[in-house]
Amino acid sequence: MHRYRSHTCGVLREGDIGKEVRLSGWCHRIRDHGGVLFIDLRDHYGLTQIVADPDSPSFKEAEKLRSEWVIRVDGKVRKRPAGTENTELPTGAVEVYVNEIEVLGPAAELPMPVFGDQEYPEEIRLKYRFLDLRRERLHRNIMLRGAVIDSIRRRMKEQGFFEFQTPILTASSPEGARDYLVPSRLHPGKFYALPQAPQQFKQLIIVSGFDRYFQIAPCFRDEDARADRSPGEFYQLDLEMSFVTQQDVFDAVEPVMRGVFEEFSGGKPVTPKFPLIPYADALRHYGSDKPDLRNPLKMQNVSEAFRDSGFKVFAGMLAADPNKVWADNTPTDREDVRECPG
Repeated sequence: MHRYRSHTCGVLREGDIGKEVRLSGWCHRIRDHGGVLFIDLRDHYGLTQIVADPDSPSFKEAEKLRSEWVIRVDGKVRKRPAGTENTELPTGAVEVYVNEIEVLGPAAELPMPVFGDQEYPEEIRLKYRFLDLRRERLHRNIMLRGAVIDSIRRRMKEQGFFEFQTPILTASSPEGARDYLVPSRLHPGKFYALPQAPQQFKQLIIVSGFDRYFQIAPCFRDEDARADRSPGEFYQLDLEMSFVTQQDVFDAVEPVMRGVFEEFSGGKPVTPKFPLIPYADALRHYGSDKPDLRNPLKMQNVSEAFRDSGFKVFAGMLAADPNKVWADNTPTDREDVRECPG
């Protein structure tokens, strides 16, 4: 048998009942039910319940275990007693009755628990980032990010795009923010800049005759945080195409974005065809060049209704061109409208 494990903590099923197995992982949660110890053993792949009772040869060792200790266990897979199955776990129909425990790495008292989904101050989470990333939600997010990037990469290559990697240390090319500078050892007093985007390099690639370029590109910008990205650095899907029209770009990008959302939306509906709204129409109907189309309200031009009206504020404004009056066309049968006074 392998030194550390014969199976991972996410693969045991009812078909494995009766097998002698070896697992390694972290003690995610320990419960003492009247002298019977239940240990949720966690690794990258999932959770498996480990059971130790006073008849187990490793019961004394099991009593010493604490949260986040790294252990190896040998035991026999058995079916959980009726009524104790956990349908939320893929391994929830079975448990491992432990015969032997080896402590691979004890842990001191934790500054923040890994079990559960409580919120903690950012300073604590960043200081103990290795613990923060063990938490289920964070671990799942990291894996989701990798899966999304794989999906984007596959869809781009299916359309004939070729992936390039462009330099990180480069000359300064200011865009929308300040550059990050890196001092040069070989040229004292001079600096490299970290690219805010691979703009110049991808243009070099295209004029060199490569037809379709893409990159999951790191971008470095010395700016404050925004709602949709972290400060300092972020990654973006970067692409260039040769001999194309604007519509060709739309036709190439939309299937990638829509396909990614369909794949990872968890069954939520995705717009089958992205609407194309001219800039002027977007401002006219939504007052923004990036409207939230989940809001069905569209502004309407009501200038003629107020032009010669007794409402002097609007009538006076409309006397001088090119002023116009716009209003939201709000249905009167909406509950939120009726309940909102004024």
